[in-house]
Amino acid sequence: MATSFREWPWPLQAVFYVALAVVIVAAGFYLPFSPVRTVRSDLEAAQNSLKPLETEVQGLRVYKQRRAELQSEMDALQKQLDTLQTIVPEEKQVDQFILMIQSAALSSGVSIRKLTAKPVTTQPYYFEMPFDIEADGPYFSVLDFFARLGRLSRIINIGDLKLSGLSGGTTQTVKFHTAPGASVTGTFTITTFFTKAADASAAPAAAPANKAAAGQKR
Repeated sequence: MATSFREWPWPLQAVFYVALAVVIVAAGFYLPFSPVRTVRSDLEAAQNSLKPLETEVQGLRVYKQRRAELQSEMDALQKQLDTLQTIVPEEKQVDQFILMIQSAALSSGVSIRKLTAKPVTTQPYYFEMPFDIEADGPYFSVLDFFARLGRLSRIINIGDLKLSGLSGGTTQTVKFHTAPGASVTGTFTITTFFTKAADASAAPAAAPANKAAAGQKR
């Protein structure tokens, strides 16, 4: 005679419930289209996708560690660029350059009698801007003047130097009233440099003006 489930001994009922739970869990893991199996497949796919990402992140960590070094190198290069732009500016800066020369002469006690700008010379990567200068003053003041020129922020070359004495049997005719103590007069060429052509910025501005003029003629 069959007995109902409730009449089974409780140990058998417990075994039955455990077996039923195992069957349900196994069905969830292995039956197709079950939610558990779908989540498990997604988890495995995510783990497989995570491995190459971890490898890529590990490679990027090297650049993160070098970021401070690269930033320091960039700052150093920027300082070098600023220094180079001061030494060899993009623009002519003629007025500033003449003031620098005049200031060096006044500080040394040298009188600049004549300063003549010469034509700009074009080189492959820069432009030369020469000036002919005539000056006089005490001998050691002239030496100090040249030393001060060498310490200016811009690069300066001195050429065609011709010096002569104002006293001691010289036959030179003095053109100017010299200061007391002046013993040397001379002429020389000072050359400085810049990198940008004078007409480089003017050309784009001139193009619209030419187009406007052409439109008016029509």
